[in-house]
Amino acid sequence: MTNNSTEIKLSREELIDLMNTAINAAIHAGSEVLDVYHSDDFQVNLKSDNTPLTLADRTAHESIRTSLAKTRIPLLSEEGRNIHFEERKNWDLFWMVDPLDGTMEFIKRNGEFTVNIALMINNKPVVGVIYAPVFQDLYFGIVGMGAYKKMGLPAKENPQLNVRDLINSSLALPLLCNSHLMLVASRSHLNDDTESFIKEQQNEHPSMSITYKGSSLKLCMIATGEADIYPRFTRTWEWDTAAGQALIEAVGKKIISYDDNLGLSYNKEDLANPRYVALRNFI
Repeated sequence: MTNNSTEIKLSREELIDLMNTAINAAIHAGSEVLDVYHSDDFQVNLKSDNTPLTLADRTAHESIRTSLAKTRIPLLSEEGRNIHFEERKNWDLFWMVDPLDGTMEFIKRNGEFTVNIALMINNKPVVGVIYAPVFQDLYFGIVGMGAYKKMGLPAKENPQLNVRDLINSSLALPLLCNSHLMLVASRSHLNDDTESFIKEQQNEHPSMSITYKGSSLKLCMIATGEADIYPRFTRTWEWDTAAGQALIEAVGKKIISYDDNLGLSYNKEDLANPRYVALRNFI
């Protein structure tokens, strides 16, 4: 790897090939997740921050790690968060992975969980892949090249997928533009600050609608145009947002820190995100 003082650049074909690898890794991991989801034993433990960890988190992580190993690109994952900053601070190219985003929704068995894989270049998410195995929806895209949604893609029935064929059979994002403001909020992680923000938006936009969703599906809703604004004021981590940010930026939308209106930073010594808002640019 080169020092990050020299910016790395990949060709269009290289990015597409790496996205192809990430898509297949996400689909395969989704199959592993479903095996646990349909079992009677999630093996739920608590992590150091008192958030849940299941057998599905661990098996999906191992599946993705194995799938991406052939790229010889380092991987930073929720399940591998203990990599020392001194080791990763000069990475100019790496994978950012959340093998099971929405563990609370997984435990509740409402289907609103995803597998998230992002390719980070110079500490910015450039390629994003999000797969929702229960809903059989795949979201994928590259910043500067657009994003897509493929529906009806079951994890259990797919051999090695070819991204070029997928693009031809997928819907280009965004899919729609709402006639009135739609806000999406977390189903399981609301707090007083979020409620206050929602009330402020309701005062400014009396016709605003609100919906609630789990996992990175909220970020996907911004990318598809199904939602216009998503505030997140409880703790998240870099792997929670990287893939979704790539999708959002691929369709010309943005995620900003709520406190300073700047973009999110990645591969920090502290991997926690600030409070942020994902939104259409005109809001």
